[in-house]
Amino acid sequence: MRPQIPWAAGPAALLLLGALLAPEALPTRKKVVHVMEGDSGTVVVQTAPGKVVTHRGGTIILPCRYHYDVTAHDPAQIRLKWTKVTEPMSFVDVFVALGKARRAFAPGVIFPYHPRLGRYTLNFHEAQRACQEQDGILASHDQLHQAWLEGLDWCNAGWLEDGSVQYPISRPREHCGRKDTPGGVRNYGYRHKESERYDAFCFTSNLNGKVYFLKTFRKLSYPEAVQACKNNGAAVAKVGQLYAAWKIQLLDRCEAGWLEDGSIRYPIVNPRARCGGREPGVRNLGFPDKKYKLFGVYCFKKAGEAPPGEPAGRPERV
Repeated sequence: MRPQIPWAAGPAALLLLGALLAPEALPTRKKVVHVMEGDSGTVVVQTAPGKVVTHRGGTIILPCRYHYDVTAHDPAQIRLKWTKVTEPMSFVDVFVALGKARRAFAPGVIFPYHPRLGRYTLNFHEAQRACQEQDGILASHDQLHQAWLEGLDWCNAGWLEDGSVQYPISRPREHCGRKDTPGGVRNYGYRHKESERYDAFCFTSNLNGKVYFLKTFRKLSYPEAVQACKNNGAAVAKVGQLYAAWKIQLLDRCEAGWLEDGSIRYPIVNPRARCGGREPGVRNLGFPDKKYKLFGVYCFKKAGEAPPGEPAGRPERV
């Protein structure tokens, strides 16, 4: 065995945004040493002991260090990969780095929200509650900025978790801060949390279950929709759950349905002419009369309880 010197060491701390669904701690563990040996030599990876604790939508750092023989490895070719165990023997990529190139696979989604009362009706504390009621939290600036980089365009200002009010513009136009200004995340700064009123930008992450469009013989009023989901062993889906299903589970359904807050929406992954426009997204038809207006319904069933006749995890499209 040849000498393993000289060696190079580097930190491989991973910054994860919003990777956890609920407050939880990773289990306590001793330092783990992984030794990987290939044709070109050995790489040693050490992970740190202890717990890592965060809240939903929070930021965590998972520290580790790696060592390798610099005579046998080109630093630009060292590949680091983090994966997350989602269920026994099932893994999803979280972060991959090769040299200076890095890519994170974030499962979260940002959605703008306003209640039945209309736009610009929420103070900061009401916006916090509104996001929580729809299975989310107020988004951070970094999360909203990332959503803007991915194409989010929304011409209404909303609260963020730090008490600022912002909105993302990908297609500048006259009534959204002037047409001749560049796109970006527009910032109103920090506003008075009690007296000023705006919409909310909510963040939701992994979906611990499945959202599905319930097949019924006829359209339903809101009370009938609630009962129909209950009879199916589920509950009417929340807005954040529908957005997560659209983004993470690739739910694609060209049928409008009730959600828990009394709004009518439907998710489109593959846009087509008859389904409301040329862009993917969750279409919003507003808040109709709950008693007299009739629509379908989107239900939510917790993980491990697949809807009758529908395999869990398969994208649904009509």
